[in-house]
Amino acid sequence: MKFVVGKDDLLNGIRIVERATVVKGLQPVLANVLIETVGGQIKLTATDFDLSITTLIDAQVEEEGKITLPAKKLGDIISRLQDELVRIELNGSTATITCKKSKFDIIGISASEFPQVEENIAEEDSIEIETKPFTKAIRQVVSAAAGYETNNLLSGVVCEVNKNILEMAATDGNRLARVREVVTNNSTDSEKVFEMLISSKVLAELSKISLLTDSDSIKICKEVKKIVITIDKTKVITRLMQGQFPKYNQLIPQSFPKEAKVDKGNLIAALERVAVMVNEKNSIVKFEFADNSLKLSGDSPEAGNSQDVIDINYNGEPLAIAFNYKFVLEFLKIVEAEEIVIQLNTPLSATVFAPSSEEDYIYLVMPVQLRG
Repeated sequence: MKFVVGKDDLLNGIRIVERATVVKGLQPVLANVLIETVGGQIKLTATDFDLSITTLIDAQVEEEGKITLPAKKLGDIISRLQDELVRIELNGSTATITCKKSKFDIIGISASEFPQVEENIAEEDSIEIETKPFTKAIRQVVSAAAGYETNNLLSGVVCEVNKNILEMAATDGNRLARVREVVTNNSTDSEKVFEMLISSKVLAELSKISLLTDSDSIKICKEVKKIVITIDKTKVITRLMQGQFPKYNQLIPQSFPKEAKVDKGNLIAALERVAVMVNEKNSIVKFEFADNSLKLSGDSPEAGNSQDVIDINYNGEPLAIAFNYKFVLEFLKIVEAEEIVIQLNTPLSATVFAPSSEEDYIYLVMPVQLRG
């Protein structure tokens, strides 16, 4: 195998696929990226069995071949080279990398030991929509999903495309994020409702990959248990999660007797100040809503206490309610609007945080019971 490729193109490809590598796996080859020539291009592939990623790079191919090389070491080498053409030549299981006067010999593992990645899928059930609203929706909901246990449905994100409306939602039982975006649906059958339940980890990686690609649209094809997401020259292959996701829209109250409007920047700053003295085991901050003011307070038996007051727009009955402040802070740092609406009911009822703009994005947080 011999080829010449642009340094930035190769590095970008490595950065894309290395997200599917396994650093400390039972099979050392899973820490490697498969490099193979495909016509006048180089194809990079990585897999951890649950997630597989492939990407194509334009190159000058002089000799066909393939090898697997350690993804991290390869990325470290390429990132330190000058911004020039990179030549890679295979001699047995050793790849020689040269760029100007720099030379590296890196030992790989035979491509025959790399797992087979099946990226072909029937396209009967597929959609093609804009990339930006799709990845924006991912960023808005993914933090509300539970941890990354593969057998826990709450670690997934439910996604539905109905005509030109994209809806995503995630919940870990303590909070719920739901967003709706208007999208251009370029699917062959745009009237057909497309639904999937997919790992939040996979979607988080996809959102990062989108920043490394240059494509206005994203194509998603699914079978019963498998899904292939194509963005530019990159394919993400993973399993669909199986099971019935909670009917999350039924968890959202239809009305709220109390409402506050808050400047996002002021609330972030006050929360971060108060959180300095909060017990990190429970991360509880008390919110006290009164006439056009919000008092935040926290305490830690071993450290002391803190409080801060900010001006808000609130004319309802006084209300004291407590939250895990990290949940609230995560929403505030994701949402783009400068003014936030907080919709309230009772001290033990679900509270909704939302942008005051017309954006259809809500973040529901369950309160924590206050002692005394």
